[in-house]
Amino acid sequence: MSQEAVPDRAAHESTAPEQGAPKGLLQQMEELMAALNADLSQLDADLQQPPASFRPASDDV
Repeated sequence: MSQEAVPDRAAHESTAPEQGAPKGLLQQMEELMAALNADLSQLDADLQQPPASFRPASDDV
């Protein structure tokens, strides 16, 4: 009998945390994706601007 009780309890415990987990994980992923998109947008804007102090390579010699 103890063998039957353990799997039932283990199955119940393994499914209980998963019921609330997907919403939390989805929200975390959406927040991370939003932050990544903001970072990439800022990087793109930075790369589109010319450097503040541009010197041609011939001046360095």
